[in-house]
Amino acid sequence: MSGFQITDWDDAYSNSAYIPDCHRWPDEWVEAASAYRAQSNFEPDIAYGDNTRQVYDLFRPECEPTGLLVFIHGGYWLDFDKSYWSHLAMGAVESGWAVAIPSYVLCPQAGIGDIVSMVGNAVQHAAEKVSGPIVLTGHSAGGHLAACMVCEGSPLSREFRRRVVNTVPISGLHDLRPMVKTQMNDKLQLTDRSAMQLSPALKVPDPGCRLTAWVGAAERPEFLRQSELISNVWRGLGAWTQCVKAPGQHHFDVIGGMCDAQSPLMRAALSNLPLAPPDIQP
Repeated sequence: MSGFQITDWDDAYSNSAYIPDCHRWPDEWVEAASAYRAQSNFEPDIAYGDNTRQVYDLFRPECEPTGLLVFIHGGYWLDFDKSYWSHLAMGAVESGWAVAIPSYVLCPQAGIGDIVSMVGNAVQHAAEKVSGPIVLTGHSAGGHLAACMVCEGSPLSREFRRRVVNTVPISGLHDLRPMVKTQMNDKLQLTDRSAMQLSPALKVPDPGCRLTAWVGAAERPEFLRQSELISNVWRGLGAWTQCVKAPGQHHFDVIGGMCDAQSPLMRAALSNLPLAPPDIQP
């Protein structure tokens, strides 16, 4: 067995440099999202706060929804908004679920702790419109935000935490301490202490928590480690967890399964859900 030490933290968390034709992806996301909105039953720009970015789109199936899936976008808490990701509602909507996709105020205008609170407000606002179980998912920084909803310090009230039956962070960032060592931290403005306080892998998961850490097998080693970490630690604290490494997928195409109701990713998110919600203490 050989050891390994990270000396370049910016490279360790760089995705674009290791994905061929990386610059084509944002345009493809925008095009696919726009096309899906054009043929969807959805309510746009539902406000959950006072800032113009504190809005979400709510996509509904033709039938009465089974429940609510919330997809939280990534971009290292620095980039993107909900308009890039509408097509990722497709698989859940086809499965009979309503889907909320929120935007939030980005760093450095907001701190990561503020964003966690915003996402909690968005989840609760959408959950007041859609009854039934809640499934939380998100990509990259959005995976971090999804996990923050189901552990100690969650901004969700007991009522809404009890409705969360499954959490699926996709390529999530669950230990933020390495972010302090990157150039991104000029805008993220994390300290060693706040990075620890905002790391779901360092917190106790909710009773009855079910978490699938989903990551592309072809991703950067740090993203694989981050997914393995939260699955390992939370399992040791009583949560039901699994870590799935999707063969051949990288950081930009690993979310593609959200568009297909029959994909392994969507089956992991919406199948084999617990029959009863967990009992969360106030």
